Amino acid sequence: MPPGRTILLPRSTNQARGLAEYAIEFLAGRLGHPSATTLELLERFHLDSVGCGVSAIAAAARAPTVLRRLAVRQPPATGSAGGICFGSRRPVAVAAAVAANASAVREWDANGTNFGYDPAKGRTAGEFGHNDYYPAAVAAARLAGLDGDRTLRMMLLVDEIRGRLAEVFALRRYSIDHVHHGAVATAAAFTAALGGTVDQIESAIGLVAAHYVPFRAIRAGEQLSDSKGASAALAAETAVASGLRALDGFVGPADIFRNPQAIYRLNEPCRDGESPFDLELGCDGDAFAIHGMHFKLGLYEHQSAGAIQSLVDLFAATPAAARDLAGIRAIRVTIYEPAYRIIADPAKRRPTTRQSADHSLPYILARTILKAATAARPDWEGLMLLPDDYDDAAIADPRIRSLIDRIAIEHGGPEYDALYPDGIPTSVTIDHASLGTLSPGLVRYPLGHARSSADETARLVDLKFRRLVTQAVDDAESLAARVRVGGKSAEEIAELYAFPIHGCDPD
Repeated sequence: MPPGRTILLPRSTNQARGLAEYAIEFLAGRLGHPSATTLELLERFHLDSVGCGVSAIAAAARAPTVLRRLAVRQPPATGSAGGICFGSRRPVAVAAAVAANASAVREWDANGTNFGYDPAKGRTAGEFGHNDYYPAAVAAARLAGLDGDRTLRMMLLVDEIRGRLAEVFALRRYSIDHVHHGAVATAAAFTAALGGTVDQIESAIGLVAAHYVPFRAIRAGEQLSDSKGASAALAAETAVASGLRALDGFVGPADIFRNPQAIYRLNEPCRDGESPFDLELGCDGDAFAIHGMHFKLGLYEHQSAGAIQSLVDLFAATPAAARDLAGIRAIRVTIYEPAYRIIADPAKRRPTTRQSADHSLPYILARTILKAATAARPDWEGLMLLPDDYDDAAIADPRIRSLIDRIAIEHGGPEYDALYPDGIPTSVTIDHASLGTLSPGLVRYPLGHARSSADETARLVDLKFRRLVTQAVDDAESLAARVRVGGKSAEEIAELYAFPIHGCDPD
């Protein structure tokens, strides 16, 4: 863990109450001060999420459009400031606004990612997760009148709790969707931000863990549905609803992490009086899970980043390989588990929906190769995958099918598996009719990975933001300045997302 003070919630304690106390003290600023580096990284993750959300709304993507349409029909509770949907100034029911905004953020599956991995501390459960829950922090700030600096603390609090849970409890082993960790974190932070007591926060966490556990059934099937992309949004919605109920006096299950019938001990039995894990949380400096989280430099399932980097490196070394698609006789990809199981699933070799295409390694590679054939520069900037790379015409392009037919994916075995989740170990080899066998070798830390170049990653994330929002707003740079959180007044934070989006009804 990077330098900075931490606190430990031992498995022998009531960790729900421990999280509640931590949330209250952290939001109040009594547990220390995150470093400027941490806060700047957080700002970029938030900016990236806004770019993804604005782009999805402007493109009228189905799930966020439906949830936004439903939200604007739900007025806020009497006496409540309510929430604000992206691109609107009309106050609506806060849980509905959070669902609509989080759905937009996650729709492209293109924002930040964590792998739940901290080997220095022996915490390697390796659960996935994403930076999808910032809309809940913005909604809480509007209700509680928080300024930008306190809102940043709430955003960091959510990322810290869900990131540390991902290191110690692998939900996927039990067919539970990773968004559950985000729901627990959101319930704790949202309730604390609205002045909840330790008892009320514990109840909110207990309600989420006992009543609203999402299963990975949403990710099963040959072609995926809206449920996959909206999973975090619905989890955030239940977390906010649980917090509001607890604040209004509803008492939920106590001591949920040590409850033998809850998902933690039920799936990982342990001694009475204990949960299955200790939980260590950052307090100040750089001691936060966000430093191990990764950026996506476009639209793709994050575990394909190593393969994309391999193509970028290959085409940089041999640009002619991309100019002669007919000369590509075969493409061999070697990758690790769980990438081999998830994005190399044979059922995904012929995707017909965007939700399936962006989880199909053969499609992602074929589309990247096709872009390289005409790109002015065959690097991340030139090959960045964007929403139109997943539209119906792109998916149905016969050249894509032809390239996919030449792609073979193999599991690299223990040698590759041992390098994950520290890295994203992948190698790509192209057999070319005139250029011979081409391969840049093993890639472990593609750009965007927490261990890759921070400066180059930041540059490309900012470029991605501009490309995503250029057709959606009048001025991308002005939007970037507007949604920067730190230093903003409470009044500015309350209207943070109330900017116009082209083609979007502001009411």
